[in-house]
Amino acid sequence: MKKPILIVFLVLLVDQLIKIYVKTHFFLGDEFHVAGNWFIIHFTENNGMAYGMEFGGQFGKLFLSSFRIIAVGGIGYYLWRLTKQNEDKLYIACIALIFAGAVGNIIDSAFYGMVFSDSSYDVAKFMPAEGGYSSFLHGKVVDMFYFPVMEGHFPSWFPFWGSEEFVFFRPVFNFADASISVGVAMIILYQRRFFGKKKITNDTVINDAPAAETPVQTIPESN
Repeated sequence: MKKPILIVFLVLLVDQLIKIYVKTHFFLGDEFHVAGNWFIIHFTENNGMAYGMEFGGQFGKLFLSSFRIIAVGGIGYYLWRLTKQNEDKLYIACIALIFAGAVGNIIDSAFYGMVFSDSSYDVAKFMPAEGGYSSFLHGKVVDMFYFPVMEGHFPSWFPFWGSEEFVFFRPVFNFADASISVGVAMIILYQRRFFGKKKITNDTVINDAPAAETPVQTIPESN
Protein backbone atom coordinates (compact mmCIF):
# COMPACT_ATOMS: atom_id res chain seq x y z
CA MET A 1 0.00 0.00 0.00
CA LYS A 2 3.00 2.31 0.47
CA LYS A 3 3.73 2.82 -3.24
CA PRO A 4 0.18 3.95 -4.21
CA ILE A 5 0.16 6.34 -1.25
CA LEU A 6 3.54 7.73 -2.36
CA ILE A 7 2.26 8.25 -5.93
CA VAL A 8 -0.84 10.04 -4.68
CA PHE A 9 1.18 12.20 -2.28
CA LEU A 10 3.75 13.24 -4.91
CA VAL A 11 1.12 14.06 -7.55
CA LEU A 12 -0.88 16.15 -5.07
CA LEU A 13 2.24 17.91 -3.80
CA VAL A 14 3.48 18.89 -7.27
CA ASP A 15 -0.02 19.79 -8.47
CA GLN A 16 -0.81 22.07 -5.54
CA LEU A 17 2.62 23.72 -5.45
CA ILE A 18 2.29 24.67 -9.14
CA LYS A 19 -1.29 25.88 -8.73
CA ILE A 20 -0.57 27.95 -5.63
CA TYR A 21 2.48 29.55 -7.25
CA VAL A 22 0.59 30.44 -10.43
CA LYS A 23 -2.44 31.64 -8.47
CA THR A 24 -0.36 33.96 -6.26
CA HIS A 25 2.09 35.26 -8.91
CA PHE A 26 0.07 35.60 -12.13
CA PHE A 27 -2.80 37.80 -13.19
CA LEU A 28 -5.74 35.97 -14.73
CA GLY A 29 -4.84 35.59 -18.40
CA ASP A 30 -1.16 36.32 -17.78
CA GLU A 31 1.30 34.02 -19.52
CA PHE A 32 4.98 33.13 -19.65
CA HIS A 33 6.60 31.56 -22.70
CA VAL A 34 8.77 28.70 -21.51
CA ALA A 35 9.74 27.48 -25.00
CA GLY A 36 8.64 29.97 -27.61
CA ASN A 37 5.07 29.35 -28.72
CA TRP A 38 5.37 25.61 -28.09
CA PHE A 39 5.13 25.61 -24.30
CA ILE A 40 3.37 28.44 -22.49
CA ILE A 41 2.36 28.95 -18.87
CA HIS A 42 -1.04 30.60 -19.29
CA PHE A 43 -3.03 31.26 -16.12
CA THR A 44 -6.72 30.55 -16.49
CA GLU A 45 -9.50 29.19 -14.29
CA ASN A 46 -12.54 27.11 -15.08
CA ASN A 47 -15.76 26.16 -13.33
CA GLY A 48 -16.14 22.79 -14.91
CA MET A 49 -14.38 19.66 -16.01
CA ALA A 50 -10.87 18.78 -17.08
CA TYR A 51 -9.07 20.74 -19.82
CA GLY A 52 -11.17 23.87 -19.24
CA MET A 53 -14.56 22.46 -20.24
CA GLU A 54 -17.58 24.08 -18.61
CA PHE A 55 -20.70 22.54 -17.12
CA GLY A 56 -24.02 24.23 -16.36
CA GLY A 57 -23.52 27.40 -14.26
CA GLN A 58 -23.69 27.45 -10.45
CA PHE A 59 -26.05 24.49 -10.13
CA GLY A 60 -23.93 22.52 -12.57
CA LYS A 61 -20.84 23.52 -10.60
CA LEU A 62 -22.33 22.21 -7.35
CA PHE A 63 -23.52 19.03 -9.05
CA LEU A 64 -20.14 18.43 -10.67
CA SER A 65 -18.23 19.02 -7.41
CA SER A 66 -20.54 16.64 -5.53
CA PHE A 67 -20.26 14.04 -8.28
CA ARG A 68 -16.47 14.33 -8.20
CA ILE A 69 -16.39 13.64 -4.48
CA ILE A 70 -18.59 10.55 -4.86
CA ALA A 71 -16.59 9.31 -7.85
CA VAL A 72 -13.27 9.84 -6.08
CA GLY A 73 -14.59 7.94 -3.08
CA GLY A 74 -15.38 5.03 -5.40
CA ILE A 75 -11.97 5.19 -7.08
CA GLY A 76 -10.27 5.33 -3.68
CA TYR A 77 -12.15 2.23 -2.50
CA TYR A 78 -11.29 0.44 -5.74
CA LEU A 79 -7.62 1.36 -5.30
CA TRP A 80 -7.69 -0.01 -1.75
CA ARG A 81 -9.25 -3.27 -2.96
CA LEU A 82 -6.62 -3.65 -5.68
CA THR A 83 -3.78 -3.30 -3.19
CA LYS A 84 -5.39 -5.80 -0.81
CA GLN A 85 -5.76 -8.32 -3.63
CA ASN A 86 -2.13 -7.84 -4.77
CA GLU A 87 -3.17 -6.97 -8.32
CA ASP A 88 -0.73 -5.92 -11.04
CA LYS A 89 1.51 -3.18 -9.61
CA LEU A 90 1.49 -1.17 -12.82
CA TYR A 91 -2.31 -1.24 -12.91
CA ILE A 92 -2.42 -0.08 -9.29
CA ALA A 93 -0.05 2.77 -10.22
CA CYS A 94 -2.39 3.81 -13.07
CA ILE A 95 -5.41 3.91 -10.75
CA ALA A 96 -3.35 5.84 -8.20
CA LEU A 97 -2.51 8.47 -10.87
CA ILE A 98 -6.18 8.82 -11.80
CA PHE A 99 -7.21 9.04 -8.14
CA ALA A 100 -4.56 11.63 -7.32
CA GLY A 101 -5.47 13.80 -10.31
CA ALA A 102 -9.14 13.75 -9.41
CA VAL A 103 -8.40 14.67 -5.80
CA GLY A 104 -6.12 17.50 -6.95
CA ASN A 105 -8.92 19.18 -8.89
CA ILE A 106 -11.43 18.57 -6.08
CA ILE A 107 -9.16 20.52 -3.73
CA ASP A 108 -9.44 23.53 -6.06
CA SER A 109 -13.22 23.25 -6.36
CA ALA A 110 -13.81 22.68 -2.67
CA PHE A 111 -11.38 25.07 -0.99
CA TYR A 112 -9.77 27.61 -3.32
CA GLY A 113 -12.82 29.87 -3.25
CA MET A 114 -12.57 30.02 0.52
CA VAL A 115 -8.82 30.64 0.90
CA PHE A 116 -7.93 32.86 -2.09
CA SER A 117 -9.06 36.28 -3.24
CA ASP A 118 -10.36 36.71 -6.78
CA SER A 119 -7.80 36.76 -9.60
CA SER A 120 -9.87 38.84 -12.04
CA TYR A 121 -8.35 42.25 -11.25
CA ASP A 122 -5.27 41.53 -9.16
CA VAL A 123 -2.88 38.77 -8.19
CA ALA A 124 -4.71 36.53 -5.73
CA LYS A 125 -3.87 36.63 -2.03
CA PHE A 126 -3.88 33.61 0.25
CA MET A 127 -6.28 33.91 3.22
CA PRO A 128 -7.30 37.54 2.56
CA ALA A 129 -8.77 39.50 5.46
CA GLU A 130 -12.02 40.10 3.55
CA GLY A 131 -12.47 36.40 2.91
CA GLY A 132 -12.27 34.28 -0.21
CA TYR A 133 -13.99 34.86 -3.54
CA SER A 134 -16.52 32.03 -3.15
CA SER A 135 -17.95 29.38 -0.86
CA PHE A 136 -17.29 25.69 -0.24
CA LEU A 137 -17.50 23.57 -3.45
CA HIS A 138 -17.77 26.71 -5.62
CA GLY A 139 -14.07 27.35 -6.18
CA LYS A 140 -12.47 27.45 -9.62
CA VAL A 141 -9.92 24.97 -10.92
CA VAL A 142 -6.54 26.52 -11.76
CA ASP A 143 -5.09 25.64 -15.19
CA MET A 144 -1.78 26.76 -16.64
CA PHE A 145 -0.16 24.40 -19.19
CA TYR A 146 -0.70 25.41 -22.80
CA PHE A 147 0.92 23.67 -25.76
CA PRO A 148 -0.17 25.34 -29.02
CA VAL A 149 2.15 23.06 -30.98
CA MET A 150 0.57 23.84 -34.33
CA GLU A 151 -1.54 26.79 -35.51
CA GLY A 152 -3.09 27.50 -38.88
CA HIS A 153 -6.32 27.48 -40.88
CA PHE A 154 -8.38 24.62 -42.20
CA PRO A 155 -8.48 24.43 -46.02
CA SER A 156 -11.51 26.12 -47.56
CA TRP A 157 -12.79 22.74 -48.80
CA PHE A 158 -12.64 21.17 -45.30
CA PRO A 159 -16.13 20.13 -44.07
CA PHE A 160 -17.76 22.27 -41.34
CA TRP A 161 -14.57 24.19 -40.39
CA GLY A 162 -13.39 25.34 -43.81
CA SER A 163 -11.03 28.37 -43.57
CA GLU A 164 -11.45 28.56 -39.77
CA GLU A 165 -8.43 28.90 -37.50
CA PHE A 166 -7.26 25.85 -35.57
CA VAL A 167 -4.78 25.37 -32.72
CA PHE A 168 -3.30 22.03 -31.72
CA PHE A 169 -3.22 21.48 -28.73
CA ARG A 170 -5.79 24.14 -27.67
CA PRO A 171 -6.95 23.14 -24.13
CA VAL A 172 -5.17 24.64 -21.13
CA PHE A 173 -4.70 22.04 -18.38
CA ASN A 174 -2.96 21.39 -15.08
CA PHE A 175 -0.75 18.73 -13.54
CA ALA A 176 -3.76 16.88 -12.10
CA ASP A 177 -5.34 16.64 -15.57
CA ALA A 178 -2.05 15.29 -16.92
CA SER A 179 -1.92 12.69 -14.14
CA ILE A 180 -5.42 11.45 -15.02
CA SER A 181 -4.59 11.36 -18.75
CA VAL A 182 -1.36 9.40 -18.18
CA GLY A 183 -3.19 6.89 -15.98
CA VAL A 184 -5.96 6.35 -18.54
CA ALA A 185 -3.51 6.17 -21.46
CA MET A 186 -1.42 3.53 -19.71
CA ILE A 187 -4.51 1.43 -18.98
CA ILE A 188 -5.45 1.55 -22.66
CA LEU A 189 -1.88 0.79 -23.72
CA TYR A 190 -1.49 -2.19 -21.37
CA GLN A 191 -5.08 -3.42 -21.38
CA ARG A 192 -4.08 -6.92 -22.54
CA ARG A 193 -1.69 -7.22 -19.62
CA PHE A 194 -4.23 -5.90 -17.12
CA PHE A 195 -7.42 -7.58 -18.30
CA GLY A 196 -6.29 -10.47 -20.51
CA LYS A 197 -4.27 -12.32 -17.90
CA LYS A 198 -7.19 -13.57 -15.83
CA LYS A 199 -9.15 -14.67 -18.88
CA ILE A 200 -6.20 -16.68 -20.20
CA THR A 201 -5.63 -18.24 -16.78
CA ASN A 202 -9.30 -19.20 -16.41
CA ASP A 203 -9.41 -20.67 -19.93
CA THR A 204 -6.25 -22.66 -19.21
CA VAL A 205 -7.73 -24.06 -16.01
CA ILE A 206 -10.90 -25.09 -17.85
CA ASN A 207 -9.03 -26.67 -20.75
CA ASP A 208 -6.57 -28.48 -18.48
CA ALA A 209 -9.24 -29.84 -16.18
CA PRO A 210 -9.54 -33.64 -16.38
CA ALA A 211 -12.48 -34.80 -18.41
CA ALA A 212 -15.26 -36.50 -16.51
CA GLU A 213 -15.12 -40.23 -16.82
CA THR A 214 -17.86 -41.68 -18.98
CA PRO A 215 -19.50 -44.63 -17.28
CA VAL A 216 -18.94 -47.88 -19.14
CA GLN A 217 -22.16 -49.54 -20.07
CA THR A 218 -22.18 -53.32 -19.97
CA ILE A 219 -24.41 -55.20 -22.38
CA PRO A 220 -25.89 -58.30 -20.80
CA GLU A 221 -25.01 -61.51 -22.61
CA SER A 222 -27.84 -63.22 -24.33
CA ASN A 223 -28.41 -66.92 -23.54
